[in-house]
Amino acid sequence: MTKTETPTLPKLQSEVARLREELQMRDQLVQQLSQELFRLVKGNATFMPKPEVSEHQIAEVKLLREQLQEVEQQVTFYQEQISDRDGEIHQLRQSVQELSDRSRMLEQVVQELPQIYRQKFAERMVPLKERVTMLQRENRQLHAELRSVSYRLAVRSRNIGKIDLPTFNRVSVGPIPTYGNL
Repeated sequence: MTKTETPTLPKLQSEVARLREELQMRDQLVQQLSQELFRLVKGNATFMPKPEVSEHQIAEVKLLREQLQEVEQQVTFYQEQISDRDGEIHQLRQSVQELSDRSRMLEQVVQELPQIYRQKFAERMVPLKERVTMLQRENRQLHAELRSVSYRLAVRSRNIGKIDLPTFNRVSVGPIPTYGNL
């Protein structure tokens, strides 16, 4: 795994599981070595390094001690790695929880948006509806005034169209002179 690559939770979990298996195997080896050493020491109650101990035995004990020290160092190293990974896992779980909470909050906001928009639209429509109602009322009033004025103009023009001419009484005087009679 490179440092630029962001480990995912499943990868981290598999890595932790692998490290725990290795640690468990090393713990078993240490346990076995400890038991073997204990058995050797207990089986030989007089086991004290004597000057007559062979160099081969001393070298073997030294090698076993070195191997035991290496195993202990590896165990310490893997315990530190496991601890670090546990910390990373804890941080990732917190991040997942925070992101889940944020996602839920955003989902709730998205679900509430249509209702909020309807409410805001209705609030903006109130003054417009009032304005339309006022304009319709004013329009009806103007139409009524126009009809009234039209009616008055029609009545007045009818009265103007009638010319009051004087009426004469008919007197019979004879035939009406024409141009030909004159």
